[in-house]
Amino acid sequence: MKIIKLSAIDSTNSFLKELSQKSPIDNFTVVVTDKQTKGRGQQANTWISEPYKNLTTSIFITNFDLEIYHQKYLNFAISLAIFDVLFANNIKALSIKWPNDIMSANKKICGILIENNIRKNKIYSSIIGLGLNVNQESYPDYLEKASSLKMITNINYNLDDLLLELINYLKERVNQLNLKNYSKLESNYLNVLYKKETPSMFKDKNGVLFMGKITGISSFGNLLVEIEDETIKEFGIKEISFV
Repeated sequence: MKIIKLSAIDSTNSFLKELSQKSPIDNFTVVVTDKQTKGRGQQANTWISEPYKNLTTSIFITNFDLEIYHQKYLNFAISLAIFDVLFANNIKALSIKWPNDIMSANKKICGILIENNIRKNKIYSSIIGLGLNVNQESYPDYLEKASSLKMITNINYNLDDLLLELINYLKERVNQLNLKNYSKLESNYLNVLYKKETPSMFKDKNGVLFMGKITGISSFGNLLVEIEDETIKEFGIKEISFV
């Protein structure tokens, strides 16, 4: 494992992607920065992080034997690794909001961006970008649903120690993936899925409001929601949101 520490960078994912394209790099190569100026989230969203307060890192993972149609299990493994490290640090009311936001109660504390390199219908390598809110104590008004570990526990965390813990849990979950222990990964993920089996108000991509409850994840990794007429509908990223 190699850890590359940068004082500032636009995006750790972009830096690591460029590095991996120039020359071969080791499995679990890590890039971490104190200050990320153009952090990226899902679907071109930006990630806001106060410098020196949070864990902004990207991790290169390779040596997979993962078919592209099993991609959802990679998402499960990564999300669960973050969940594991936070659970070990006694963060309360944890859950995973589909597809891979980590929540404490109704507050978001971690966002994940997974970028895959695909060869011959298999995932050859992945860059896992993580933005974990750690010691930041306030957020802009438009991020009203954001929180941090310190805001939850009133504890100041050592970012280096937290990163090493995270990598260890990530290795454990990726090992489950490589052993093709898909059923356990899916069971673990569904057990902590945010608002699973809880009647909730949703909004679809056209702005239409409806009641439903999350029942699971499809074989393609989409969200399965039972609506009021008891039929199950399938939704992809950005096709549905909570109200």
